[in-house]
Amino acid sequence: MSVLDLVRPALAELTPYKAAEQVFDTVRLNANESPFDTASADFRRPLNRYPEIRPQRLRALLAERFGCATDRLLVTRGSSEAIDLLIRAFCTAEQDNIVVTSPTFSMYAHYARVQGADVRDVPLLAADDFALDESALQGVIDQRSKLLFLCSPNNPTGTSLPRATIERVLERTRGRLAVVVDEAYIEFSDADSVATLLDRYEHLIVLRTLSKALAFAGARCGAVIANAALVGVLDAIQAPYALSTPVVECVEDALSGDNIERAEQQVSLLVSERERVRAELESMSIVARLWPSDANFLLVEFSDVQKVLEATRNAGVLLRYFGDALDACARISIGTAAENDAMLEAVRSTETRA
Repeated sequence: MSVLDLVRPALAELTPYKAAEQVFDTVRLNANESPFDTASADFRRPLNRYPEIRPQRLRALLAERFGCATDRLLVTRGSSEAIDLLIRAFCTAEQDNIVVTSPTFSMYAHYARVQGADVRDVPLLAADDFALDESALQGVIDQRSKLLFLCSPNNPTGTSLPRATIERVLERTRGRLAVVVDEAYIEFSDADSVATLLDRYEHLIVLRTLSKALAFAGARCGAVIANAALVGVLDAIQAPYALSTPVVECVEDALSGDNIERAEQQVSLLVSERERVRAELESMSIVARLWPSDANFLLVEFSDVQKVLEATRNAGVLLRYFGDALDACARISIGTAAENDAMLEAVRSTETRA
């Protein structure tokens, strides 16, 4: 079975929106655009014109960065749009389901519910550093399962799935469902992208983003990487002119040599700070457990998480609290050295008060 057989039948014949032709250095009287350029912006492309339907130079730059062919990549508004596109492409409302491994990024389940798809949950093994329960995973997949989402490094745990585990899952799910590996935080780890496995596994889909390592969360730019035929299906679903001209141009600039070098230095600094913060937290009695992290954050279990949240908030530092299965935990993003010190001082103050 091809991965395309899992796509909703209603989309099989869908073709991309055919927008007005775009040819540079021509008089464009075919798209109902204003002929007058804006006076308040300094961009290489005029803002009175629609952006490219699909930004081809940006696509090539991202394909080069992520190590794939251009026809295997679709530029998206962050990886969140990619998740939405995938669920709309694969899941028929009130019929199909996706599989997630909790705790994980909540938007997988959110977009499934928007689409009217069921969510099958396989809890990760917290006692084993949030390892994947492979036996339980196989037990929940049925003929209506269309997508399995694996976040590695995982949000909010920070833990990574071993490549061997991902390959076993890919082998066991071949012809059954598509496997989406979300690599939003991979730059903070030592792992290589599983996009190199695309030739072996037609049902593999990889998500990447510029929000984390390249510090471009505000630009909303990411990519979905998959076999070319599936990218074509997603291209047909995605809205035309999905990325604005200012975003396209600033991301093109961000992918230049000097900016990439600076981003890599910033990643190294954040990883170093992550380990410093870890060591400081591990010395505190209020910290009950601290999981390993390959991301730009730490998941910490406290003996009194509410006291910690109150102390940090009073110090002007916000941590992320999830509740539910992580009721005793907080996720701490790694900031600058000064920001991290302010957080550490606030957490340490809870021990002094005790």
